[in-house]
Amino acid sequence: MAFVPLPLQKMTLPLALVALISAFGSSFQYGYNVSVINSPYMQEFYNRTYLDRTGVPMDGSFQTLLWSLTVSMFPLGGLFGSLMVWPMVNNCGRKGTLLINNLFSIAAAILMGTSELAKTFEVIILSRVVMGIFAGLASNVVPMFLGEMSPKNLRGAIGVVPQLFITIGILAAQILGLNSILGNAEGWPVLLGLTGIPSLIQLLTLPFFPESPRYLLIQKGNEEQARRALQRLRGWEDVDDEIQEMYQEDRSEKEEGQFSVLSLFTFRGLRWQLISIIVMMAGQQLSGVNGVFYYADRIFESAGVQSSSIQYVTVSIGAINVVMTLLAVSLCSLRACLWDSLSCGCLAGPIPAVMITEMFLQSSRPAAFMVGGSVHWLSNFTVGLVFLYMEAGLGPYSFLIFCAICVATMLYIFFVVPETKNKTFMEINRIMAKRNKVEIQETKELKDSYPLGKQEEKKALSSSEM
Repeated sequence: MAFVPLPLQKMTLPLALVALISAFGSSFQYGYNVSVINSPYMQEFYNRTYLDRTGVPMDGSFQTLLWSLTVSMFPLGGLFGSLMVWPMVNNCGRKGTLLINNLFSIAAAILMGTSELAKTFEVIILSRVVMGIFAGLASNVVPMFLGEMSPKNLRGAIGVVPQLFITIGILAAQILGLNSILGNAEGWPVLLGLTGIPSLIQLLTLPFFPESPRYLLIQKGNEEQARRALQRLRGWEDVDDEIQEMYQEDRSEKEEGQFSVLSLFTFRGLRWQLISIIVMMAGQQLSGVNGVFYYADRIFESAGVQSSSIQYVTVSIGAINVVMTLLAVSLCSLRACLWDSLSCGCLAGPIPAVMITEMFLQSSRPAAFMVGGSVHWLSNFTVGLVFLYMEAGLGPYSFLIFCAICVATMLYIFFVVPETKNKTFMEINRIMAKRNKVEIQETKELKDSYPLGKQEEKKALSSSEM
């Protein structure tokens, strides 16, 4: 049985809807909660609550520490969420994990929205951890889910959709956080509580869409369900070529078995893939851009921007962030990855998440997302925790450190990471196998051993009758 290249495919309504619902219900909230914490009224609530309890004002150094912890608890929770990716996506599926994950967001939204009534800032800190767990799972599972559902020619563009919604979430929080809307003494609890609405929408709508076809066929062994999912996502009946490509990936992986995180670090055939995602994830988060969004008001105030204009400057940066991500959708290739390294506009790595989906096969992909997500959130946590101290000690020169990290990441991507645009997962696997100096056994006899799809069975029967 000869394999032919998979045809280029068009965007269908079901594929577009599942991408939008997944990104809005999960990725949007990641961005929203990065930016929503940048409110002076929350800090005033901390001071007022502390004064009511102790009778003395909060010390300045203690306030800095407490606020740094509040900010950094979100990425710390993200690290915990990333550590949950591998067991959850393998046992609950990609869609099932996203549905369960909504419960974290809804619970955190209720707690944050009622924190002022309860007169406790500790609830906000706890809720930031819970919201971080949600974001840690979402930032890994959504790209995995959409990457496995997308045809190869749309994988890059669809893979950037979660990042687009992250930037839209940042911008939405900045707009809603204006003093004239919810960024005031009365409105900030509502601003925090709104984060549960996208999760509720996703919880009610995502069950009507299919699970990842690759998960259904390769991990669950259910070709019929995988075929029906593909037919709905592609908009036509004949999906045998993709089914056969999945069987090819499945057969190649069975010789290696399922990967745990430990085996991922010790397997030579994935060495450069693993190094690449660590470098890209760490480099992206250590670019310092999250520090800008976490502490935007304080940074612009120290830079001499008038207090009446700070919020509007912050909103303009959020708008530029969205525009830069839209550009990444049109590039969605290695060139976009280089652009991502140079630009402070593309927050949180649209391309690194896409590259994890593309450079790892089904058996190693969950563990790879777990490693990449852990590096992502650990780096994010570091920036959130130490940024204020760096800014106090080095002032604007602290960004020179971040600049050097961006340049180093760009050079690594240029010289090491391959172009993946319009390539199947197996084609990318062959490219990386050469870099790892390992061989992939792929003979004609091996290809002919895969089960035939229904259409190919009919063709084979008609040929034998002739």
